[in-house]
Amino acid sequence: MAVITDRISLIRTLREYSWDQVGWFVPLAEALEGTTAAEAAWQPPGGGNTIWQTVNHINFYNEQYLCRLTNQPFEANIETNDDTFGAPGDSADSAGWQATLERTRRVAEGLNQFFAAASDADLDQPTSNGNRTQVEGLVAWIMHDAYHTGQIALLRKQQAWKGHKWE
Repeated sequence: MAVITDRISLIRTLREYSWDQVGWFVPLAEALEGTTAAEAAWQPPGGGNTIWQTVNHINFYNEQYLCRLTNQPFEANIETNDDTFGAPGDSADSAGWQATLERTRRVAEGLNQFFAAASDADLDQPTSNGNRTQVEGLVAWIMHDAYHTGQIALLRKQQAWKGHKWE
């Protein structure tokens, strides 16, 4: 973990805790570790999103954010936020689930590379909609990942998840 000396090191540290650094709450990489397609496609009693759907939603916004930060085009045929969750997943589709997890890791690596090279000056730039600075947008985005990671952890607990390090 980096020493916090400026705003970019704070953002890097927050991102580490939301992605793979165990601290006060479970990070996304840890919450997903060992999850099977059947577990990812499991729908809680009474309804709600599956782990798979939640990961699809996280991936959508993380990929969009990475493209925005790196000035790359982002193309998606999504009309509403609900569309970002997609289908609940197929419990028999291990290859599909692994592809979803690989997308999660690939985008996380791209974000980590961006943050490794970013500076405090980059944080002062306006977001693409101009409503706030990058630092404000990044803080909100990292909190978004942490919020949904908590949902994933709850879904895993409902499935009697055993063996995790953070309980």
